Amino acid sequence: MKPLSLILSAWALLAAGSAHAVDAAAAKALATKSACLACHAVDKKLVGPAYKDVAAKHKGQADAVAVVAARIKSGGTGLYGAVPMPPQPTLKDDELRLLAEWVLAGAPDK
Repeated sequence: MKPLSLILSAWALLAAGSAHAVDAAAAKALATKSACLACHAVDKKLVGPAYKDVAAKHKGQADAVAVVAARIKSGGTGLYGAVPMPPQPTLKDDELRLLAEWVLAGAPDK
């Protein structure tokens, strides 16, 4: 009975995780509107780090979405170099979360 219970629990966790898929089109549109793509690219450093590098830096971090969302909102300097990232204080919490989830997913197109 226990092995079946473990299998069902694992399946439920996987199903729950996939239910929160990132809306890539909405995230990319928001990143474009917010001028994020003027300084960041998916796979290469521009002015700021590549999104894949941000995702790699936070891989396995339980609070990664909250940390990246807070960084987007407050901006800052020093984490990836001396060039400051301007803050995005006008973005709503759900927009910050969407951008953070998208970046941490590797900024997918779809």
